[in-house]
Amino acid sequence: MKRGFTIVEVSILFVIFLIVAFLVAPLSLDDTLQAKNTSKWRSVQSDFANVFNTINTQKENENFNLTSEFYSAMNSEIKKEIEPYKILFLNGTFPSGTYRFDKFYQTQANSVLAVKMFDEPADIKGILMYDVNGKNGPNRWGKDVFGYNIYNDKFEPFCKNESISVQRQECSKDGTGLCCSNYYLIGGSFE
Repeated sequence: MKRGFTIVEVSILFVIFLIVAFLVAPLSLDDTLQAKNTSKWRSVQSDFANVFNTINTQKENENFNLTSEFYSAMNSEIKKEIEPYKILFLNGTFPSGTYRFDKFYQTQANSVLAVKMFDEPADIKGILMYDVNGKNGPNRWGKDVFGYNIYNDKFEPFCKNESISVQRQECSKDGTGLCCSNYYLIGGSFE
């Protein structure tokens, strides 16, 4: 007596494999994209460090203007100004006025950056937004959008002075994603 699988049994098994594949594929694809964006963010740190060091050496000039000096230093990187686009927090909410930008610039590497300077006197003079994969999605803080606080004498990734637990919470699906800017640099990963 010959024993084998019927066409129905093989079809059922095939359908089960397809269902499992469709459930697992998006998760692994999302993890791969997140790892790629995080890696890009880490790699641009040396580029920004060079720009910020150049700016810091020019600060002795009495006509120093941080915004114009930043754009001047980044001029070789900026390809063109682009239309504004929508950026969301990691939890899907729309950012407040502090984290909205009027002008966006595409870089030679097809990333997008924007700077917002604050008028009122404060410790933080402005913020810088950097979208590592340009206008391509997901355009969310902590996924592909990261940022720096701009001070009078330095630039620091968002949340650099926050505790690891605060950074981890903010870099979860329920957080804003702002703290991912520093959390990924110190070795954290998306929760």
